[in-house]
Amino acid sequence: MDNQEMNIALAQLLFPDIDKTPDYFEELYPARDLPEGARVTRFAPSPTGYLHIGGLFGALVDVLTARVSGGKAYLRIEDTDKKREIDDGVSAITDGLSAFGVEFDEGVTGFNTESGKYGPYTQSRRVEIYQTIAKSLVERGLAYPCFCSAEDLTALREKQEAEGALIRGYFGKYAKCRNLTLDEIKANLDSGKPWVLRFRSDGSDDKRITFEDVIRGKIEMPENTIDEVLLKSDGIPTYHFAHVCDDHFMHTTHVIRGEEWISSVPKHIALFKACGYKVPKFAHTPQVMKIDEETGEKRKLSKRKDPEAAVSYFVVEGFPKESLIEYLLTLISSGFEDWRRANPDAAAMDYPFNLKKMSNSGCLFDLVKLNDVSKNVICHMSASTVYDRVAAWAKEYDGEFYKVISADPARTTAILNIDRENPKPRKDIAKWNEVKDYISYFYPQFYQKDYTLPENIGKEDAEAILKKYSEVFSLDDDKDMWFQRIKDICEPLGFTPNVKEYKKNPDAFKGHVGDVSTVIRIALTSRRNTPDLYSIMQLLGADEIKARLADAAANLK
Repeated sequence: MDNQEMNIALAQLLFPDIDKTPDYFEELYPARDLPEGARVTRFAPSPTGYLHIGGLFGALVDVLTARVSGGKAYLRIEDTDKKREIDDGVSAITDGLSAFGVEFDEGVTGFNTESGKYGPYTQSRRVEIYQTIAKSLVERGLAYPCFCSAEDLTALREKQEAEGALIRGYFGKYAKCRNLTLDEIKANLDSGKPWVLRFRSDGSDDKRITFEDVIRGKIEMPENTIDEVLLKSDGIPTYHFAHVCDDHFMHTTHVIRGEEWISSVPKHIALFKACGYKVPKFAHTPQVMKIDEETGEKRKLSKRKDPEAAVSYFVVEGFPKESLIEYLLTLISSGFEDWRRANPDAAAMDYPFNLKKMSNSGCLFDLVKLNDVSKNVICHMSASTVYDRVAAWAKEYDGEFYKVISADPARTTAILNIDRENPKPRKDIAKWNEVKDYISYFYPQFYQKDYTLPENIGKEDAEAILKKYSEVFSLDDDKDMWFQRIKDICEPLGFTPNVKEYKKNPDAFKGHVGDVSTVIRIALTSRRNTPDLYSIMQLLGADEIKARLADAAANLK
């Protein structure tokens, strides 16, 4: 029996139930009908926990890369590591993506649901494909069964350490199962010994490979020499083998993933070539980092230390989806902010993203900047949109607040519209969980009194201001007349209605009209800084205004 005959016999021995050939799947998954230059990308997370902010970052890059080229982006679930998988981890991923409007053209859409012609898009449902390709590799002498136990592999590592081997792993002279005869393999199988399938690498430790990373440029690395595990003892593929098969049959043109995978590129290229597949383009994105508060050093966002590492954090906090996407785009591309200034009303996802211009250094995630970006996003929303978003968030996360604001949606919307729909709207709100405090003085249930005065205003003067103003204010006034009434009470109380006059001769007055209005503002809202006071008073109503003015005056005695 020659080598070819032995390989075919071995393949049948290992995979007796596999009756399809690679050609079957080539026909099942034909080339995509896309325009020239279109890029096909995939986001391929494992359902091992919540969606990490780095995952959303990567998914956004995948979608933008495909969209700008007229291609397709799909969501694939890589669930071959069952030990790390959590219950319904898929929903944690799809819900996180959906919450921030990152939409794929095809792939997994939820728990046990998907759409598209190149599925299944969940690896555990594609085992027949992997085993078919694995069988063909055995037939061609490119893969073999390994019967080494965990103890054998531990002994191997210890031997390599003792010998000072520069490369550690299962390869060359250390690959004891690489040259087993067919009879030896049969004997092991007959005795029930568990086995894994390994790739028979033809790499050499004195050779190097070069590949062009779309983001990082040319990278040179040692050639792969490791006989990598392709199928585990349960017949389930490793990530390395499964993704090679999937990216081929799903016609992925660009493998975009985190920089931690750069070290695996040589083995992946070797596997693509061994299978006879075209090697896709690789693009390795930078990690999402933060400044450690204790050390002041950059570090990777940690699931254990950083609540903002989870995309769900931003949902619970109430960041609008537009804000997080807008901010992530500032991290993804240095050109985004210039584009945004030139296109203030365009949708963020219309940004003409260029993968080649993406930074290859770590991106610093800054919650302070995210808040600034979000304030800018929210300030341009209509009052009705803000109400709808706040109400939806409160219904889920603050039932008491929802009950209060939804009792009179029109009034709440009017409150939220103060200083909003104008050329220079205020930028007070960064996330929906801040709205309760922001508008709390409109609602007795949430209002907390605080009549602390500025240092330049005494209690007696403040009391006199409030008593006088209580006698003269009228909600029938237009804004000009409203302000005139405040001016009119200034001089009898020792204040000037003219700020410029006060600045010229401050010793001649107790203060100016701004100080008088501040006292009124504090009495009505318990705050020194609020949106337009005239509009606030219109919504508080005369009875509430009188009651608050009287209460504040009494507390200042």
